[in-house]
Amino acid sequence: MVFVPEEFHLSDVLEKSEYDMHENSINDPGYKKFLSPVVDAVISRVSENSLGLDFGCGPGPALASMLHEKQYDVNLYDKFYRPDKSVFTQKYEFVTATEVLEHLKYPGKELEFLWNIIREGGWLFVMTQRVISRDRFERWGYKNDPTHICFFSDETINFLGEKLGALKVEYEGNSIVCFQKLK
Repeated sequence: MVFVPEEFHLSDVLEKSEYDMHENSINDPGYKKFLSPVVDAVISRVSENSLGLDFGCGPGPALASMLHEKQYDVNLYDKFYRPDKSVFTQKYEFVTATEVLEHLKYPGKELEFLWNIIREGGWLFVMTQRVISRDRFERWGYKNDPTHICFFSDETINFLGEKLGALKVEYEGNSIVCFQKLK
């Protein structure tokens, strides 16, 4: 795992101003295509009408909208755009965190918190670009986003799966990881 030292983290004001520049609209076909592998991962593992949480949904919760179209109920949370912490009082069949892990200041603590609100047998779906090698990291544009402060490798993901006690850790393509909680 590569972690940016705290003195280089943006303030919440600057971090939000970066996010406000993103154009992640529910109506953007390109953004929906980008998110569709996460939708496919959920559909292939979780029954319709299940309750999920889109953690880090952003200002336009496109993923939740796409899952709703597929007959899933999805609650929303985002530190800046949907800060209603009452969503954490429930248990979920699944939690999604798309392009969120790289923004977490305390990833171990925050992932454990999410894990604890997932029902037994449920799933945590994460989407993040992963570190492949030191050489490629040095040339990697993904690291240049000032809001990206931690970067995971496959080894780190597998370690997290063990630490959380995941029944399964499954990789979907280059950016999606699915963790299943023990039944």
